[in-house]
Amino acid sequence: MISAAMARLPQPPEAVSRPPRIALVDAARGAALVAMFVYHFAWDLSFFRLITTDIVAHQGWRWFAHGIAGSFLALVGASLVLATRGGFDRDGYLRRLALVAGAAALVTAGTYLFMPDAYVFFGILHHIAVASVLALPFLMLPTLAVAGGAITAFALPALIAHPLLDADLLLWLGLSDRPIRSGDFVPLFPWFGCVLGGIVAARAARALIGEDRLAGLRADGQPARLLATMGRHSLPIYLIHQPLFIALLTAWVWVFPASIHHGPSMGDAQTRPFVEACVRTCISNGQEPDLCREACACTADRLKRDSLWSQALSGQLSATERARVGEIARICTRGE
Repeated sequence: MISAAMARLPQPPEAVSRPPRIALVDAARGAALVAMFVYHFAWDLSFFRLITTDIVAHQGWRWFAHGIAGSFLALVGASLVLATRGGFDRDGYLRRLALVAGAAALVTAGTYLFMPDAYVFFGILHHIAVASVLALPFLMLPTLAVAGGAITAFALPALIAHPLLDADLLLWLGLSDRPIRSGDFVPLFPWFGCVLGGIVAARAARALIGEDRLAGLRADGQPARLLATMGRHSLPIYLIHQPLFIALLTAWVWVFPASIHHGPSMGDAQTRPFVEACVRTCISNGQEPDLCREACACTADRLKRDSLWSQALSGQLSATERARVGEIARICTRGE
């Protein structure tokens, strides 16, 4: 199906040059990179215990990270529309796809080496590589059909559930209830909806703004030009920034060890009592201690992932949320 879609996309005449880059898209990608720098640096500060905030468990930071990932993926869809407006450059497409896929493999290898318990097996680069292929047939569909596909992608995790989808090889689909331990997990669903939404947005921009005006947009001013330059080189910047941050913070804690926060982080201070109380209750109900510890840690992780952590701690859960907490506890107890 994908190869057929590639063949059916219009091919540019050899004498026709590639369509010019849209500076506004490059600047938007650069702005998303800056936002990503902010989040990752905060995450690193939390990891090195230089701040007390648990970035992973903090709901505001989680929404910030979701917004960044959604922005990058929407730009993938928009870029596919804009890059093919003069015809489909198969060689250029395959070259970019190979670069992204190779970078994704590098991220997996690097994170597995340094944090094997939470390595990145399907992060943002993996998603971009897969989505760049799956989105090709949608480039030939009417905009209304693409919008319907986006809505379906967003809804699928809530509509589809089956024990077969909990298999390790299918976790990347995002249709499993299993808690995922990964430094960066951007599953196909619902996030593919952002890519399709980017296709819809780019088509709307071309229709409303016009082809000539869109191509004539320029990044005026030094900050905008800097963002556009970053956006044109987003892949190497993405690969370099985290090792650079980690190297700088490693040097900082080596030179200034007193800056490390040795007390429990906000997340630790809340999580440990919760898990200990959960384990005591579980054991009192006749369960094995090891099973109880694993199930209670799983429950805490899943409550944080589903943005139910603060409500569970405060006891301010709605009836729907209480039902969801019970479901999470059952899933974790079964070890799914």
